[in-house]
Order: sequence, then C-alpha cells, then structure tokens
Amino acid sequence: MVLSVSPRVREALAQGRAVVALESTIISHGMPWPQNAETALEVEQVVLAHGAVPATIAVLDGVIKVGLEPDEIRAFGKAGNKARKLSSCDLGWAVASGLEFGATTVASTMRAAALAGIDVFVTGGIGGVHRGAEVTMDVSADLTELSRTPVAVVCAGIKSILDIPKTLEKLETFGIPVLGFQSNQFPAFFTADSGCSAPIVARDEMECARIIRRFSKVWNLS
Repeated sequence: MVLSVSPRVREALAQGRAVVALESTIISHGMPWPQNAETALEVEQVVLAHGAVPATIAVLDGVIKVGLEPDEIRAFGKAGNKARKLSSCDLGWAVASGLEFGATTVASTMRAAALAGIDVFVTGGIGGVHRGAEVTMDVSADLTELSRTPVAVVCAGIKSILDIPKTLEKLETFGIPVLGFQSNQFPAFFTADSGCSAPIVARDEMECARIIRRFSKVWNLS
C-alpha cells in the first residue's frame, strides 16, 4: 500500500464535506515534545470547530498516511527530529524503503493531498527563493509543486529568511495566483507585513472560495 486515507477523511470526501490537509514537518521539526503533538491536535480541533475535517499527512512505516489518528500524531511527536523531512522527490524512496517516520513538507503534503482528492491545505509559511539564489540556484520545491498541483495553500506568506520579492516574481512566472486576505500587505511568516504588496486582495472567505473554484476550472481546461 502506498497511500492510506483514514476512514474519517474518506467518508468526508465521499460526502462532499470540507477537508483541510495539514503538514507534519512542523510537528517533527518545529516544536519539542510534547508541545508539538499538543499543538497539532489543537489545530485539528480548530479545523473541526469550523465545520471541516482535518487530515494531517505523514509517512509512517512506508505508507503515505492522509489523516493521522491522535495516537499516530503523538507517536510522530515523540519521534521528533528522528523523522526524516520529505519533499516531493523523496516520497517514492520513503515508501519503497518502509521509512518509519517521514515528515511531509509543503510540497509533499500538497502532492499527497492531491492524490487523496483534498483541495485545501493549511500551513505556516511556504518555502521560496533563497537569498543569493542567483549563485546557488537554491529555490524551494514548494514553488514547483504549487505550479503543478491543484491544491489551494492557505499560509502566513513566505518564510521571512528567504528573498520574498524574488519569490513573488517566481510565483508570477509560474502562473500561481497569490491572494492577500483582507490586506494588501503580503505577510512574512512571523510578521503581517513583508514590505511587499499582495497582488490580489480578497475581501472575505466567500471571495477566496470563488477565486479558488474559478481558478480550478481554468486549470482543468488544460
């Protein structure tokens, strides 16, 4: 088995209910135990409180799991940095090698969400163009995945240590729409204003939903 979707998530998708994908790198590499697991479970409760079904994604024992159970989240939290951070290019190896704990990044979480039929993914900050990338060519796979995987990513902008203006240029080059929610200031993960403007501003949740839906239809024309 390569992909396993939890019964709760599978039922929600079959019923046409809202499902929100969540990554696992923030659990393994973002916080120490036990705060990491506690925070992950709290985030899932926030998603449930707003009427959607959470689907935390990770690789466990060589299987891409979409929708971790609470005990799996706790086990993943205890593993911490022992979990291998996985981008999209690592998923095949992780499954083939039976990797015990694999933490999915933005790129690999998007890929797994798309495979499961989930349209929306929530995370902290996405990767982007690194400072000095004109020499190192260091550009996050998150941007490539955003350009080819039809999953809407709700986030707090681009990680503040990166070159945000160049990342926004790259997103435009890749044809990736960037929306600011009720603000024309583009955020930088820890701060609401990166010094860059949001290309498009959505006034409310309904406008966000309409733009995402319309863009998905345009995407499917190809």
